[in-house]
Amino acid sequence: MTYIEDGLCVRNGFAEGPLADAALDRAARAGQLLDKLQERPETMTDAELRDGVNRALRCFMQRQPHADQVFGIAQQIRCGVRVDWLVADRLVCA
Repeated sequence: MTYIEDGLCVRNGFAEGPLADAALDRAARAGQLLDKLQERPETMTDAELRDGVNRALRCFMQRQPHADQVFGIAQQIRCGVRVDWLVADRLVCA
């Protein structure tokens, strides 16, 4: 086991600890937000859709996402392309 910092260690190629759990929780929450957006994109304006995508990405990244990411994902949702946000049960470390 390798300790990266308090609350985060690597064991058998996977991150473990409270920080890894928090990252997985953020990823799952972002996926839920994107799923909700994709249920009803036709009822939202472009600005509302982009705002929802921005909030989902910001939840995951914990910072302001790049505008091109937000516009790209919003455009895919608007065109009917399903954006799958897959979350693993453990974080793989390189």
